[in-house]
Amino acid sequence: MKQNNRIILAPMEGVLDYQVRQILTEINQFDYCVTEFVRVTHHQLSNRTFYRLCPELYNGGKTASGTPIRVQILGQSPQWMAENAVKAIELGSFGIDINFGCPAKTVIGSQGGAYLLQYPEQIFNIVSQVRQSIGRSDILSVKIRLGWSNKSHCYEIANAIECAGANEIAIHGRTKEDGYKADKIDWQTIAQIKQNLTIPVIANGEIFSVEDAQKCIAQSQTQDIMLGRGILTIPNLANMIRNKQPALSWSQVLEILIHYASSSIDDVKPLYHSARIKQWLAYLKQYYVEASEMLQNIRTLKSQQEIYTFLKQQQMTRPIL
Repeated sequence: MKQNNRIILAPMEGVLDYQVRQILTEINQFDYCVTEFVRVTHHQLSNRTFYRLCPELYNGGKTASGTPIRVQILGQSPQWMAENAVKAIELGSFGIDINFGCPAKTVIGSQGGAYLLQYPEQIFNIVSQVRQSIGRSDILSVKIRLGWSNKSHCYEIANAIECAGANEIAIHGRTKEDGYKADKIDWQTIAQIKQNLTIPVIANGEIFSVEDAQKCIAQSQTQDIMLGRGILTIPNLANMIRNKQPALSWSQVLEILIHYASSSIDDVKPLYHSARIKQWLAYLKQYYVEASEMLQNIRTLKSQQEIYTFLKQQQMTRPIL
């Protein structure tokens, strides 16, 4: 991969929290990362809300390892999206990212995320007002999918985003209806969209290996890629792509899981860590056979302490070489 290509850590709601971002940016060279979405309704959010979802704001808008962090906002009101974008910038966010790609039922039900792919004019209104409110000096990026049920409006959507003043656009190469079906990934259409734009295009979706990254770059004709599920499957995938590193060993991955299981996160439910560790193992088992067995053994454990104790016991039986 050429050194001028960028690699960005994707926003993944319910997955890439502050601690996971910190872990992944410590072991990978990312150009920047994006937060889980901050849900905007019809009021200005408190400072506490932004700090809770993006504690990196306490550190000048960077992770402890120095990776810039961009707050992502999600909503349908141009006015309140703009006001909250200004707030995020004031608190130290490395620009603003707007989510028009999330396909989750709860998000769609509240007319946010990918729901707005059906309404390019409203997308334009939101991006335009956010741009006017934050000014020209801060980066404004937008994340989309190729459409709602089909790709017929993808060019109109992308052009609306550029005309409204966005600096760059990240495109997940599937429609909302495609979900995450592997056979639906379409990097070629990203290339066609890119031909009609002057702003940078970031390709996203179905990058689980170095070979996938190479194919994505070739087919999408982009300089930049965004890693989501793939980086959870192989935690150092970005550096494998960028620096030709080998994949982490299972012992190294186990050390990462132990670190996460021992972390302290404010304002979370009692079963938060156990649910997240199980979720992460479900990704890891796609590459590491050991993760599949561990997931089976860990299913009945609930508390953070139980999870941590189990992982430490596993580490003792599998010493790091």
